[in-house]
Amino acid sequence: MNFKKVLSIIKQSLNGENQDYTQGSIRRAVFLLAVPMILELSLESVFALVDMFFVGKLGENAIATVGLTESVITIAYSIAIGLSTGAGALVARRIGEKNPEGAAHAGAQAMLVGLGVSILITIAGMVYAGEILSLMGASATVVAEGAIFTRIMFGGSVVIILIFLINGIFRGAGNAAMAMKSLWIASITNIILCPVLIHFFGLKGAAIATVTGRSVGVLYQVYHLIKGNGILKFTAHHFKFDAPIIKSIVNISWPATLQFVIASGSWIFVAKLVAETGGTAASAGYQIAIRNVVFFILPAWGLSNAAATLVGQNLGAKEIERAEKSVIIAAKYNAIFMGGVMALFLFCADPIIKLFTNDAEVISYGVRALRIFASAYVFYGVGMVMTQALNGAGDTKTPTWLNLVCFWLVQIPLAYTLSKVFDLKATGAFISIPVAETLLALGAWYFFRRGKWKQIKV
Repeated sequence: MNFKKVLSIIKQSLNGENQDYTQGSIRRAVFLLAVPMILELSLESVFALVDMFFVGKLGENAIATVGLTESVITIAYSIAIGLSTGAGALVARRIGEKNPEGAAHAGAQAMLVGLGVSILITIAGMVYAGEILSLMGASATVVAEGAIFTRIMFGGSVVIILIFLINGIFRGAGNAAMAMKSLWIASITNIILCPVLIHFFGLKGAAIATVTGRSVGVLYQVYHLIKGNGILKFTAHHFKFDAPIIKSIVNISWPATLQFVIASGSWIFVAKLVAETGGTAASAGYQIAIRNVVFFILPAWGLSNAAATLVGQNLGAKEIERAEKSVIIAAKYNAIFMGGVMALFLFCADPIIKLFTNDAEVISYGVRALRIFASAYVFYGVGMVMTQALNGAGDTKTPTWLNLVCFWLVQIPLAYTLSKVFDLKATGAFISIPVAETLLALGAWYFFRRGKWKQIKV
């Protein structure tokens, strides 16, 4: 593929033109979907680093507050991702069947579910903000200074859930460019507001910036869903409560939500263990390392989302062999990308962590964590594609069981044993992460190759 043709495909992918991903070149289809999905999540990961950069200037208590809060609020992200997985699988299948009306109806019903769930999370998080930080092992000072940050973040749960849910709807329809633009708008708003609001309001300014940015992104999404220039156009009748569709969404989404809650729960446990065994410095170093991991994980997740869309649409079009080939190609691309990231983290961990803090003890923990996490990066890449492919086919239960085994039956006991029984402290908790992720990748590959996902009906 020559350079001019590559530029042409990139331009086409960013324009958001309607495409039929059930025919033609598979590599081109992967590329058209993956480019905006990677760019979408790349800027989201840039914001995560920018946010940590400015928060880092407020000291280790602020870093610990943000990290511990986000470790818990990943439950909201998990629900958002789970719902977007269910909505995306249904929308993709309907689009593959050439039924855009059914796709719009399924997407609207998913939004109703998302709104209902977000209300419950918002109330719980705002009422128990201080208790949440204490439960995570935060010091009394961190709780006193950070409770307002936690309260504001949970207060914005509705926009956190909606922005990811609606983007899942757009991706399922094959309009990855629209998903990219909405998250870019949200992230750019965050990046602009973050330093300004932190200057005027301190740590809580970072939370206000995040919630405001997400809100702007959701307004942009809703405008385009109603305007409907693309393949999807939402109207009032799509939001009329439809019990069978709601049931289908819940049947697909609850295992998808549970699989991410399981993963989030294990990360919460690890974050708590790091704080308990290593103190605030270890917690701060760990959180900085995790932000850098997220910076590169999210683009790879974008490529995995492309595989999920291709699986869903091609299964809807009865192109089963094409669906399988799409996943294999996406997995190869992700393995190559993550291999490069692994080399970067192994050899450049020290200067990377020093960008965020001057504290020698925090740097030491951050560098150690980043290098340990990087040891299994190739497995992360392959595992993400395989699990998202299963999710895209509507087989959300298999990844859920894999997550349960790898994270709760392996990672959590291993982290506890290494850190406390063998007295490796925070380092032991760090080691448990690549071990669990490697097992997850191997398991997901095995179940994908078995092929039972090809018979799933949604």
